[in-house]
Amino acid sequence: MTHEAGETLLEARGIHKRFNALVVLDGVDFSVRANEAIGVVGPNGAGKTTLLSILVGAHAPTAGTVRLRGQDVTALPTAERCRRGLARTHQIPRPFSGMTVFENVFTAARHGGGLNRDAAYARAAESLTTTGMTGVANRRAETLGLIDRKRLELARALATGPSALLLDEIGGGLTDAEASELVEIILELKRRGLAIVWIEHIVHILLRVAERLVCMDAGRVIADGAADDVMKDPAVIEAYLGGGAV
Repeated sequence: MTHEAGETLLEARGIHKRFNALVVLDGVDFSVRANEAIGVVGPNGAGKTTLLSILVGAHAPTAGTVRLRGQDVTALPTAERCRRGLARTHQIPRPFSGMTVFENVFTAARHGGGLNRDAAYARAAESLTTTGMTGVANRRAETLGLIDRKRLELARALATGPSALLLDEIGGGLTDAEASELVEIILELKRRGLAIVWIEHIVHILLRVAERLVCMDAGRVIADGAADDVMKDPAVIEAYLGGGAV
């Protein structure tokens, strides 16, 4: 699914999230346009992954709304948001063990994408080709090394037919060369018109994809704009100096 560039695809307004007494998100506003690539940065504990979880429906916000193509989806479950075009990868890959790579991706297309058997088969094959996984399609998923598990995360998300792809530190644990391989895949998806929202600590690979950066700290957005401007923002520099290295 692709949409007109400039159209707001996904929007969160006034997002608050508490876990008991712990305030994790404190009035976050966030939006992504169709065909836009956004990097989300910030020190550990800033609330980045919680925001992603709220966008896809894995967590409900304490307050605030999430809209997808202008429709309020705040109360919709993850599966329904997935069928409407939101797909997410996890920081720690979670393949279905006991199944082959192809079966993992086919299951995502069939159930996450809501496709019939023949369409799901074709979508799975296409997703494996795009992510360079065709050669290991018949391997058991649990036997894969880390780079291929990350590719499998991408292939499964892609098989659902997303309009927006939300990536949670997909570069984590990889060598620079391996991370660069993933960047090339993500750039191809961007060229195809997918909106990309990417949380990543490895900023130099993130900047190869994202033209816009959102920086979070202590549950709030402290900067949002052109990548170069955000990285020079004194508040962003202070957040990293106070909260750890990028």
